[in-house]
Amino acid sequence: MSILRIIFAIILPPLGVFLTVGLKGAFWLNILLTLLGFIPGIVHAVWIIAKHDKA
Repeated sequence: MSILRIIFAIILPPLGVFLTVGLKGAFWLNILLTLLGFIPGIVHAVWIIAKHDKA
């Protein structure tokens, strides 16, 4: 499942974060980062997914 979430994070970063944490603060932060620049949104999404996969 994490491979699919990482693919979603690259295509549409908020979707990857939503599938990982739901409608929490990280999701809203990712929307803001994606609107400010697509690359920061991707980096944040991959970081969130990687952090939650370890736990």
